[in-house]
Amino acid sequence: MSARLPHTEHTARPWRIHELTPGFRVEDVWRYRTPGAGPGDFPVVLDALEALGGPGKSGRAVRLLFALRWKLGALLGWDDPKTSLSARVRSLREDLPPDIPAAAAGTPVPGTPFTRLYVLDDEYAMELANKTVHAVCHLGWVPSGDGGYELRMAALVKPNGMFGRLYMAFIKPFRYLIVYPEMTRRWERAWRERDRLAPRTTPRT
Repeated sequence: MSARLPHTEHTARPWRIHELTPGFRVEDVWRYRTPGAGPGDFPVVLDALEALGGPGKSGRAVRLLFALRWKLGALLGWDDPKTSLSARVRSLREDLPPDIPAAAAGTPVPGTPFTRLYVLDDEYAMELANKTVHAVCHLGWVPSGDGGYELRMAALVKPNGMFGRLYMAFIKPFRYLIVYPEMTRRWERAWRERDRLAPRTTPRT
């Protein structure tokens, strides 16, 4: 069953993201069911999630919540370019080790405020920065314990001072009550409907 996981489920694994985020804290760790998935299906999941779309294609409650957030951000300057990556904060892509491919680093993730950081065989990291926080969304591909594989998501954050910490505390109930439940439903549906969302020319094994 999909669930929120202890932070150690992220910190105890040898993810490469640890090398880039020593000053970040783990905010959330979640698992998503992908029945029948194998070790090589991580790219399949990523393609399906991208085809599914971002918050703008979510349910009504999530769309309204994000619309309100963007309006407040525009009104209060939370998303001003001066507060973004390579402006207020140094982008983590500037610190990528030589052995991590950076071909897609810095390109926008469609339908989201994130930009790509790196993609590996079992990891995908993206980052954003604004007036409230510098954040990383990390996706990992791990054995599920039943012979299959499952998707893990970790939110890593570095709040911008007291204001950023208060902002993160304020939005926490909305994340748990509205955003994450909807995200779980959509992401697990993306796996089930992967052949429709992101058809491939070669059969999957």
